[in-house]
Amino acid sequence: MKKYLVTGGAGFIGSNYVRNLLEKEQDVSITNLDKLTYAGNLDNLKDLEGNSRHKFIKGDIGDESLVDELVREADIVINFAAESHVDRSIGSPDDFITTDIFGTFVLLEASRKHGVEKFIQISTDEVYGSTEGASFVENDPLMPSSPYSASKAGADRLAYSYFVTYDVPVIITRCSNNYGPFQYPEKLIPLFVTNAMDDKQLPIYGDGLNVRDWIHVVDHNDAVDFLIEKGTLGEVYNIGGGNERTNLDITAIILEKLGKPESLKNYVEDRLGHDRRYSVNCSKINALGWQPKHEFTEGIRETIQWYEDNRWWWERIKSGEYLEYYKAQYEK
Repeated sequence: MKKYLVTGGAGFIGSNYVRNLLEKEQDVSITNLDKLTYAGNLDNLKDLEGNSRHKFIKGDIGDESLVDELVREADIVINFAAESHVDRSIGSPDDFITTDIFGTFVLLEASRKHGVEKFIQISTDEVYGSTEGASFVENDPLMPSSPYSASKAGADRLAYSYFVTYDVPVIITRCSNNYGPFQYPEKLIPLFVTNAMDDKQLPIYGDGLNVRDWIHVVDHNDAVDFLIEKGTLGEVYNIGGGNERTNLDITAIILEKLGKPESLKNYVEDRLGHDRRYSVNCSKINALGWQPKHEFTEGIRETIQWYEDNRWWWERIKSGEYLEYYKAQYEK
């Protein structure tokens, strides 16, 4: 049985990855390491309770002794763990440097020591910075413009250095904006959906014309599995959905689907250093045979429906109830 160590596996993308992999593959087991900070939520994993092939451990990827113990037993390490919200990185950049760079270093060191089969570093398209011209390809310069994207760029290049220097079998992915179920409701789509459901205002930065490429979280995770099988060690792969939309486009879809008025739109002061457009060229992974499967219009409507059907999940988050509960469970 193939043994995976998935870090950040109680977060949005990580929890979806864990669930999808266990559904697809019967001959894998997963150790799921998550610090359970604000965005790590065991409610994301409720349906896996009692699954003998899934083991959850609360812990920090910066904990060298714990990481060493877990990596020793792993065949494949996938590092989803990260502080990931740009606004939070502007206010508290130290947390991002500690988790995203030092935590990745600890994982890489343990992987070098114990000789893992694959190390997948989950990076982001934000490391390239903004473009108003051609979509970024993998060998374009990295020009991160927030402490978050800078910390991810640092981890990205640190992982590559471990491939070059120590032959750690690294593959790096740079994915565009994800959407789907279980996304923490401070991010654009779940924030706007849940606010609109409660007839609260939708805070739109600046003129709302910033552009992002959107990919369904299941497609992202399928691409990760695809690259574990077919990717070349030491390479970087862009992963995108081919769905560039402005924030106003996303807002309009949400309001239309929920039958809510335009008056809920509230233009607010723009974010500091707000990148205008992210866009990645995915021809490299496409040439290997991977393509996203979710059509955007249907995918986002299904996602909105999921938040409508799962009020219990996001209301516990927005009220602070879930955080208090799990702190009590894991800090005894």
